Amino acid sequence: MSVEIVGPEAEALLSWSGLCAAIEAGHRLPRAEIDDLFLYRGADTLLDRAAWIDGLGALVKVATLCAGNRELGLPTVNGVVTLFDDQTGVLQALVDFHLVTKWKTAGDSLLAASKLARKDSRNILLVGAGVVAKSMVEAYASLFPDARFSIWNRTAAGAQAMAAADPRLTAVSDLAAAVRAADVICTATMSTTPLIRGEWLQPGQHLDLIGAYTPAMREADDEVMRRGSVFVDARATTLHHIGELIDPIANGVISEAEIRADFYDIAKGLYRRTSDDEITVAKNGGGAHLDLMTAAYILAAWQNR
Repeated sequence: MSVEIVGPEAEALLSWSGLCAAIEAGHRLPRAEIDDLFLYRGADTLLDRAAWIDGLGALVKVATLCAGNRELGLPTVNGVVTLFDDQTGVLQALVDFHLVTKWKTAGDSLLAASKLARKDSRNILLVGAGVVAKSMVEAYASLFPDARFSIWNRTAAGAQAMAAADPRLTAVSDLAAAVRAADVICTATMSTTPLIRGEWLQPGQHLDLIGAYTPAMREADDEVMRRGSVFVDARATTLHHIGELIDPIANGVISEAEIRADFYDIAKGLYRRTSDDEITVAKNGGGAHLDLMTAAYILAAWQNR
């Protein structure tokens, strides 16, 4: 019998450390089969993402992206997550779309930071003041409980409003200075042109790139990729799909072979920083397999409540 899992009640059952463990365990299973389908109507998009992991289950995540919803006071992105039994294909659960998306996106970056950021990291810079940035405050604080957060936004009022609502945050206006002072830099924007410049980076920093998710989007310039050790969550969903990697590879700044590791390499000990001075860059590309691992974790927590 399938269940419907809603956000507020389920979220109280979850932990960031538990999710990271679930994602890491999911990458010890056979490699996921994944595929995406996009349909368009003008500026609106219908996205179907599907994944099947032998030994875990199958998932289809359907999302609609309607920019005009802002004027109606509605979320721009809506959808549903369906989770199916691995052996029988029987529907196991309808899981709250926004819950899965929030925890998957932040958990992806948090797992990367747990492997790549220096353990003594304290100064965390958030670039962008949207929903994802708010989730990253929760996620990073679980890993770095003494963290101090700065926030920069293209529209200063957005950063100021977020800082006013959370005493852990300080709004900043000088992006270059904020990048130079940070231990961890997290970008979660809709930018199509680079915001972070490689000349600003300092030895030992960790850069977490979340926002750029299409071939036309960039948050970091080529110099960032040249100076940093570049890691991805999944080669299959990033190398030929995201401008952050398409452009520097096409420009000859880096090669595909220079991508250090993805999450499937964690078990091999390859997804890690090699020195305190190394600059690490993690590209969060998402993917339905990560939605599946997250939804399965949520369902297990729900069943054990």
